[in-house]
Amino acid sequence: MARILSIDYGKKRSGLAVTDPLQLIAGGLATVSTSELFDWLQHYIATETVERIVIGEPRQPNGQPSENMARVEQFVNRWRKAVPTVPIEYYDERFTSVLAHQAMLQGGLRKKARQDKGLVDEISATIILEDYLRSRK
Repeated sequence: MARILSIDYGKKRSGLAVTDPLQLIAGGLATVSTSELFDWLQHYIATETVERIVIGEPRQPNGQPSENMARVEQFVNRWRKAVPTVPIEYYDERFTSVLAHQAMLQGGLRKKARQDKGLVDEISATIILEDYLRSRK
C-alpha cells in the first residue's frame, strides 16, 4: 500500500502528517513554509509512494468557508493540474488547532513548546489525518 499525506494549509506555514505504508498510523511529518510547500511535496512524492493527499478544508464554526479557503482552493487546483496521478481531497479541519493545543497540554509539553506554531500546525495535520482514517472505516 501507499501512504496518505495530510496538509494543514496556512498562510505562512503548513503542517504535514503522513500514514505508515499500511495506512494504520498517522504521524507528524514536518512543518514547511507555504511558499515552498508545492516543491516540497513534489520531492517527497518522488521518494515515497503516496496514494492521496488530504487537505484541511478551512471552515468557520457555522460551516461557512473561512478567509483561508481561497488560498487552499488555489493550491488544490494547481496540484490537480500539475500532479493528477496523486489525488487531493478536502477534509473538514474545524477545531483542529484547538484539539492540537489540548493534545499538547495533555502530553505535558511546556509552555515554550506549546507556543511553537509550527508544532501546532504539524499536530493539526495529524489530527486531520487521524479523523480522515477513522471516517473511512
